[in-house]
Amino acid sequence: MKKELEDQLFEIGLVFLAAGSGLGALYYFFLRGWLPEIPCFFLSVLGIYCPGCGGTRAVIALFQGRFLLSLWYHPLVLYFVIIAGGFMITQGLHRLGIKRIQGWKFHSWYLYAAVALIGCNFLIKNMLRLIWGITI
Repeated sequence: MKKELEDQLFEIGLVFLAAGSGLGALYYFFLRGWLPEIPCFFLSVLGIYCPGCGGTRAVIALFQGRFLLSLWYHPLVLYFVIIAGGFMITQGLHRLGIKRIQGWKFHSWYLYAAVALIGCNFLIKNMLRLIWGITI
């Protein structure tokens, strides 16, 4: 029996949710303060922000309920929570038997939008840094 793409993505999402929750709890309760912070190679060597700079701060701000700050630090984090969360919730409810809720389908434009967000974030933050001296 061939599985649909949405079935495979839902299963992968459940695995990542479980693994992320477990690793997050492990870090929060046991490893926080023990692990050294590793500086960003791009920023320390090249003097520019990398495409992922601000991601950790965005996740922390999101957990604190500071959605606009999270969006400022790295827009991909909030975008991912909305797209992946909506997909997982609607697919999960549909699988639980609530048939009037149709699970979201995967569309390739989700990925194109994510790449565009990363590119725009990279360009804007580095222009702010290099042209106007504004650090994020």
